[in-house]
Order: sequence, then structure tokens, then C-alpha cells
Amino acid sequence: MSALLLTNIKQLVNVRRQWSVLRGKELAELPCISNAFLLIEDDTIVDYGPMEQLASTDIALPANVIDATGKLVLPTWCDSHTHIVFAASRENEFIDKLKGLSYAEIAAKGGGILNSARKLNEASEDELFNMAWERLTALSKLGTGAIEIKSGYGLTVAGELKMLRVIKKLRERSGITIKATFLGAHTYPVEYKDNHQGYIDLIIKEMLPVIAREKLADYIDVFCETGFFSQAETETICKAGMQVGLKPKIHANQLNLSGGVQAGVALGAVSVDHLETMDEAAIKMLAGSSTIGTLLPTAAFFLRMPFQPARALIDADCAIALASDFNPGSSPSGNMNLVVNMSCIQMKMLPEEAINAATLNGAWAMECANELGSISIGKKANIIITQPVPSLAYLPYSFGSNLIERVMIKGEWVV
Repeated sequence: MSALLLTNIKQLVNVRRQWSVLRGKELAELPCISNAFLLIEDDTIVDYGPMEQLASTDIALPANVIDATGKLVLPTWCDSHTHIVFAASRENEFIDKLKGLSYAEIAAKGGGILNSARKLNEASEDELFNMAWERLTALSKLGTGAIEIKSGYGLTVAGELKMLRVIKKLRERSGITIKATFLGAHTYPVEYKDNHQGYIDLIIKEMLPVIAREKLADYIDVFCETGFFSQAETETICKAGMQVGLKPKIHANQLNLSGGVQAGVALGAVSVDHLETMDEAAIKMLAGSSTIGTLLPTAAFFLRMPFQPARALIDADCAIALASDFNPGSSPSGNMNLVVNMSCIQMKMLPEEAINAATLNGAWAMECANELGSISIGKKANIIITQPVPSLAYLPYSFGSNLIERVMIKGEWVV
């Protein structure tokens, strides 16, 4: 059994003996221990506390001791909404947007999700795996220790299954905790533009049976949005997924009051994600449910949209998480440190709220909070060690700086 002891930690962040989804004022409560120690054995946290406690106990000091003077130690980020399996970037569309083209105009030129789908269907499974593996490795160095990955750039039976098999291979080979989401209902392929029911039948009758048989996904997702999938279509697709064991997670209320929140709450969805466009009724409905609202501020930033109403959601006692939405079209970054920065700067979240939303609540939004998301005895040793910093608030304050010194995932250092 290998053991590691971290000593003289300036602040051990998000230490919890018990944990539940945080909502309302609870989100601002971030338990920390100053001048702390942390003991890890193999891949598990086995003890922690103030340094004076270490001196007064009979803990046998392991040979491997790291002095963390001046540094913070916190749980790794839990990024519960990404699309990191894709075949090519879309910076040409970025230029089109800068020149004033609308989303509809870019789509009419063959851009948008359909552009990613065309390129993905041309790529091999091995090519997609290698590209996604590079992205996953880079994200782990930035402190992400758990991640949800969606399909949705296939839009054909073969393409969607190819994506999900890539995600399955990533899960088998990576130490990062990975959850897979089937997002065949991302948009309508060109050939089904005027035959929505035909594509929905393809999802339900041809994609879902294989996904269930090969155990390719944990969740089912639908882009519930004006011009994409209606609330009724969303509920139909999600119910079909639920019949084969997939739990719903919904793209909701990004561009319009789409009914996505209502659909998600009615279905008992694990999360409803985006939420740029919310009214009092949608906020009240979310607050009265067990569904988590996942906010994706870097997508709002990249698209120059109004940011999600984080303060209104928190004040209404909604449970919220933060995620990156890493994808080639609307959020080409998976840097959760930037997500935390932006949540404080643009959505007026307190540092404690943002960190809780990006760790423990993010873990709840992926149903892995019993293993990850906080510094707790028995949980996996997924930790970030920062460089020496003056305070916790310095992390979101100093946006653009990489303050991470080392990352450990399940007891192994990321190299």
C-alpha cells in the first residue's frame, strides 16, 4: 500500500464529513481547514485535519511527504457538460460571426452542428479517439477529474454509435471518471429537415436498442429549443431512453423559453443545462425540484449572449452546477478554472459558490458525488494543488493565470 502525506497546507478546501446537493445559501458555505494535512493511501483519502492534530495522533508518517506551505488543496473539477469528441474545430465560423453573420446564416452555408456532423462522419473511430484523448489529457492538467461527454455530432446511426464507442474507450483507458450521454437529438439532419418524426423514429428504433445492448451511455439528452426539438418531442425521446435505462439530461432554455426546464422537471431529469433564458415560472419550477440547473458561462461569453441568471437561481434555492460545454462551435475551451473565474466576474457568484458548483454540485450532476467532489474520507484522491497564493479568492480574481501546480487523479499524479 502506497501512502502520501501533504503537510502545512495553507488551506484545505471543501472538506466534508457528509455531503448533499447544495442549494441557496448552502452554496456559499465552503468548509476549509487552515494549516492542514491530508493523508492519501493508494487512490483514497483516508484522513485530514489541522496540523496540530497530526502531531497529537499516532498516524504513522509515510515515507512520501509533500510540504504544501502557502498552497491550497481542493478537489478536482467535475465538468458535467462537454462535447469533447469532435473531428475538427470551427474557427472559420468564428470569423463569420465577427463579420456579422447570424447563426441561421452560418447554418445555411453548411455550418453549425451539421458542419461538425459532416466532418465527424468522415473521421475514423481511431482518429476521433486520439483527438479526444489529447483534449482529455489537457483538461486533466487543468484540474478536471470527472467529465461528462455527449454524442450528438453523428446524427446518423453509424455516427452516433461511433461517438459513443469512442467515449466508452476513453472511459476504459482513462483514470478520469467519465459519464457518457447520448445526444442523437442534437439537431435534425438535412434529410430529415421536413420529417421530424422520421428522425425521432430512427433515434428510438435504431439507435437506442444498440446503445442499450452495448451499454454505451448513462444518460439521454435532447436539445429542447425553438427550431430544434419541441418540449413534446423532447419528452417523447427522453421517455424512450428511460425505458432502456438512460436518465435524462436536457439542453434547456439556451436561446428561448423552450419548455426545456418544464420537460426536465416533469421527467425527473438529473440536470437541465444552459438556462440563459429563464423567467420566474421556470426558476420557480426548477427550485421546487431535485433537478440540477447546470450553467455554462463560457458558452454565453463566446456567443455574446446574456449570462445565466445565477444570482436569481441561487436566491430562489435552485441547485446549480457549473460546467464548460467544451465544444467546437460555441465554447471551444474546457478550462474549468476560467469557468469559475467567469462565474464570479460575470454572474456575481461568490468564490465559495463557484467552487462548490464546479466540484460537489458538478459531481451530483454526474451522479458521482459519493466518490468525488469534496475532500472526504473514503472518497477518491482527486486533488488540485495550487501554486502559493494569498487566498482562496485569488483563484477567480486572477483570471487568465494558471495557478495549478499539480493534479492528482485517483492517487496518480497527472504528468
